[in-house]
Amino acid sequence: MTTKAALQPWIDDEDERLSEEVSRAEFAYRTLLEAISNGELRPGQRMRENELAKMLNISRTPIREAMRRLSSEGLVVIAPSRGMMVAQLDKLQVRELYSIRATLEGAAARLAAQHASAGEIAVMKEILDASEAEDVPHSYARLNRLFHQSIHESAHNRYLTKSLSQLGTHLALLPGTTFEAPGRPAEALREHRSILNAIENRDPDAAEAAARQHIEKAGLTRMRMMFSAP
Repeated sequence: MTTKAALQPWIDDEDERLSEEVSRAEFAYRTLLEAISNGELRPGQRMRENELAKMLNISRTPIREAMRRLSSEGLVVIAPSRGMMVAQLDKLQVRELYSIRATLEGAAARLAAQHASAGEIAVMKEILDASEAEDVPHSYARLNRLFHQSIHESAHNRYLTKSLSQLGTHLALLPGTTFEAPGRPAEALREHRSILNAIENRDPDAAEAAARQHIEKAGLTRMRMMFSAP
């Protein structure tokens, strides 16, 4: 009769193999997600398992698992006759995305006005000061992300932070940056300072209103850039 002791080496090997496969799938997922986020894999671009496996130097099994995960998150879709590809957002989806973002960013600013520490507010000021000297759209976009992340952290609500992080993943599907639009960086900086002033003054209503207005304006800019009209 086969004993558990006799089977243990096989069980250990199998557990190690499964663990290695999971870690490779996680590696593939994070790498592909980053490639989508930074624009290396663009909306509408085909994603072939064999090419991705060669690129990442792993087998197709973890690639397939990573693709399933990205598909469940709406970042990868199956297109007729084209196979798997990076998702493209239509006009309604973009409008819905900015609508829920305005709500969540407003909530984060409200909570930040109530809970942000003096140190956290100082960090926000430093980011905006750096933004004022920046005139490269993609560099400004990076500082913009840092400013919003600092607000999310200052809200001190882990569930809201998680929701905003998930939303940020879908924002990666939007091409380019709204800061490429003429005058948008200066306008956004004024809006950011209004948000920060409300947070510093401990005015939750004003902070939420300023944050929502900021995202709504960004949404209108995005709609014009992608579809020529709101």
